[in-house]
Amino acid sequence: MKTHISLNVKNVEASIEFYGKVFGADPVKLKSDYAKFDIANPPLNLTINQTDFAQGGSLSHLGLQVETTEEVLEMTRRWNENGLLTLEEMKTDCCYALQNKTWVQDPDGNRWEVFVVLSDTGEKSIAESECCLPTANFVGISR
Repeated sequence: MKTHISLNVKNVEASIEFYGKVFGADPVKLKSDYAKFDIANPPLNLTINQTDFAQGGSLSHLGLQVETTEEVLEMTRRWNENGLLTLEEMKTDCCYALQNKTWVQDPDGNRWEVFVVLSDTGEKSIAESECCLPTANFVGISR
């Protein structure tokens, strides 16, 4: 079994560059307005479709859950080496869980996190409307 995500993007070339860096892979199918990435780890069929749109839908964010903080840090290192802007959040309380994570944002504003759950928590420490968003602003990611 493999997850499939299809994203609408404004500029397929910029998105190919971004997702190539995020996943360390090239598209397996490429057209002038379309690209498909077939990622082994995590098992993912990601397609991007170039189209005009004024504003994104109701998507909050996308994420990659890993098993250890070391994996979060390794992904952060790889993203930084590939020129992506990242925001690290260590021991952050998000969605009833204490997590270590790093964020990136694609050219269309879709936020991605790589994260590990350290422990479950009983309550959210931030407002529900702000849950699962970066806790700080930086160039490339805004709240």
